[in-house]
Amino acid sequence: MDHQRPPLPPFTEETAKQKIQISTMAKNFAALAFTPAVKEMQEKLGSRASYARMERDTWLDGLTASELDFIAERDSFYMASIGENGFPYIQHRGGPKGFLKALDSKRLAFIDFKGNMQYITVGNMATHENVALILMDYPSRTRLKIYAKAEIVELKDDPALLALLDLGAYKFRPERMMVLHIEAYDWNCQQHITPRYTIEEIEEALVPQRDYIAKLEAEIEALKSKRP
Repeated sequence: MDHQRPPLPPFTEETAKQKIQISTMAKNFAALAFTPAVKEMQEKLGSRASYARMERDTWLDGLTASELDFIAERDSFYMASIGENGFPYIQHRGGPKGFLKALDSKRLAFIDFKGNMQYITVGNMATHENVALILMDYPSRTRLKIYAKAEIVELKDDPALLALLDLGAYKFRPERMMVLHIEAYDWNCQQHITPRYTIEEIEEALVPQRDYIAKLEAEIEALKSKRP
């Protein structure tokens, strides 16, 4: 599936009115990411004009089918939180494919399983709810960036949510749940992403070759059997 950003509609008085109408619901990724210091650097290095158009014209009110499909296929993501010392902390989160679930177009959730018990991310969320996610599809060199506000939900407090997020036979102990309230998102370019493949993806790619080899071997054995 092509996850590149669709072309923007022409900027007209009507589209301007539409943006004003939805601006109280939708968030613009660039408006959050492009702080004054970032804009100053863009201006200095010559990219501000194009990104100003992106900031003006791109308004997304929740995840679309493209993002939802992409998220459902992921078996890991990276999440940054902010510590009381002002430093960001980036953590890799992984699990079975689809462990990060969409509750609706504006909320994602997952079960936080027991790990090394440092609790850096959980501790950071106690004082700073803002987080950032990057979700990668290495074979297709695609990445999705998400800004969100994190909510920690204890297992006992929402049995229905726990049942929805349950991963069945996954053999790790759940400690809590995390709900991510999406503020904004954007697709990133493919530059500098090295394609990488899981063992399952490699095995799947080799199936036609192995079938062909098996067919050739069978034909060879058949020819041998016909020798006088």
